[in-house]
Formats: sequence, structure tokens, C-alpha cells
Amino acid sequence: MTTKLPDSLEDIARALVAPGKGILAADESSGTIKKRFDKINTVSTDDSRRDYREMLFRATDAMKNHVSGVILYDETIRQKAKDGTSLVDIMKAAGSIPGIKVDMGAKALAGPTAKIETITEGLDGLRERLAEYHKLGARFAKWRAVITIADGCPTWNCVKANAHALARYAALCQEAGIVPIVEPEVLMDGEHSTHDINECYRVTEWTLRAVFRELYDARVNLEGMILKPNMIIAGQKSAKQASAAEVAEKTVKCLKATVPSSVPGIAFLSGGQSDQIATEHLSLMNAAGGLPWALTFSYGRALQAAALSAWGGKTENVAAGQRAFAHRAKMNGLAALGKWDAKLEKAA
Repeated sequence: MTTKLPDSLEDIARALVAPGKGILAADESSGTIKKRFDKINTVSTDDSRRDYREMLFRATDAMKNHVSGVILYDETIRQKAKDGTSLVDIMKAAGSIPGIKVDMGAKALAGPTAKIETITEGLDGLRERLAEYHKLGARFAKWRAVITIADGCPTWNCVKANAHALARYAALCQEAGIVPIVEPEVLMDGEHSTHDINECYRVTEWTLRAVFRELYDARVNLEGMILKPNMIIAGQKSAKQASAAEVAEKTVKCLKATVPSSVPGIAFLSGGQSDQIATEHLSLMNAAGGLPWALTFSYGRALQAAALSAWGGKTENVAAGQRAFAHRAKMNGLAALGKWDAKLEKAA
């Protein structure tokens, strides 16, 4: 039996950030999933990708209790499970809302910083693609903009261009009855990631101010969207790493300074943080309380890494993969309530 899913933009957005639930990002491109499969010595084929995703979506306890929605890739929203059921129907039966990644990737931004900065493409033909995705069952979408901190970067040109594209995407989504997840990611990893936490704060604040200005100009309904930002965190190559408490405090401070309270929820990307650290940061923010919006997760690697490793491409390991996924989903569900504890990790 398929669970009745919400209809209005506002109801869908609220359902995506329901207490104790968050979003599973399963929208890896074929290239990205191949890299992950290579690490577990599994060949990436239509069938192996389907088997892996079906394993996650059929982890009923995790999907029903902790996963509000799943971001899919074009291939996956059209795929059928081994028994012929569409993967979208499997998700809906567990009460999870299907979503779709609609951007066409970050491409070099023409100009003097082309080797470092990117602009996300995919606006051409987006209205027609959204109409098709809505028919296929998608009720929310995702578009990722990438902002890199480096010497002299980001430039205002890059921030402005990406903020404008995010707003155009968001307006088109809402026109199609689809909730936009607006994702401006200030990178914490990569070759230029030597910045400290204060530089991340400065650039993230600047980026979010630009994004919300553009959303306002495009007349996007803030109550029918979700923000997917990075946390305020030092770059991976920074000599000075911040404590979990400082990450939580600075992230909330930055968001309170930039994100209107009419936005129903903020679902963080994990962005290269390890499974447990991403969970701890989220829990500390929620435990502090006094937040005008729901704070939850929209994790890819941080929800899937343990499951992928336990599965290892073998049919006989499906139950082990589902247990690993269910555990991470439960830990993040607790973090979304501010109730995660490191002792619970050891008990698993």
C-alpha cells in the first residue's frame, strides 16, 4: 500500500523536515557511483546500481522512521526493482517522498578564475524536465552550486552567477508543483581547502545573503523551499581545525544572520565530514535549541558509506548493508532531535 504523500509546496517542505527525519541523497551520477563501487571491487552496471539502491529503499525501518525523502538521479527515478516494482513506488510505500537532482553539474566559469570557479548548468529545458519528473512522482528537486575558497576566490561574479541560477531553478520548481532544495555549497575539501573556520563563516554568510536576495527578486515562496547549506567548518587542509562545539555554534550564528524564519527547514550536506562527526555536529545544534527553523540532514556519503562497505556488492550481504544503513539513519534521526550520543554508536 502506498502512503498518501502531501500535496502543497508548504506541506511537502514541512514533511521533508519532520521531527527526527531527514533526506537521503542518493543522486550520485553514474561516474560518482562507479568510483564508490571501485572501492568495494564491484563493477558498476545497471543491475548492480539498481540492486544497491533497492537494498537501501527496502530497508523499511530506516525509510519509514528516519528518511523523509530521497534525492534520486535521472536513471533511478525510472528504474524498476528486481520484482518489477518501480523504485519510486517502493519509496512511497514507506512514506518517503521522491526527489530528483536536476542540475547538469558545475562547469568552469569563464574568466580569469576558470581553473578554480564553477557555474552550475541545467536551466535550459528545465521547465519541460520538471513537468516530466512531476509525472514520474518527484515532489522535490535539488540543484547544487559550488563555491570555492582560494586566494582571491570566491569572486563576486561567481557568487552572484550561482545565486541567480539557484533562484531561477527554484522559481521553475515551484511553478511545476515541486519543492526546490537550494544548495549553495562552500567547499570544505579539495586542493584549495586550507581556509580556517572564520573564512568559511565569512564566505558562507556572503553567499547566503546573495542567494536569499535573488530568491526574493525571483518571488520564490520561502515557505515552500528547503535550504541545503554547508556547515561552518575549517577546510580539510587547514592546520587549525575547530572543535565540534565551535562548528555548531558558528553554523547556527551564521544561519540566524542570513536565513529568514519563514524557511521551514535547513537540511545540511555532509560535504566530506566523516559519518559520526556530521551526526555529532547536527545533534549539538539541535540540542542548543532556540531555532526558528527545523535543522536536519541531507546526507549522501555520511548515510551510505557504512552500508556500501557492508554490502560489498554481494547478494548475501544485503541484510548486513541494510542494518548498517538503518543504524546511520537512526543516529542521524536522533541528531535531528538533538538526542544523539556517542555511546549509542558503540552499542550498535
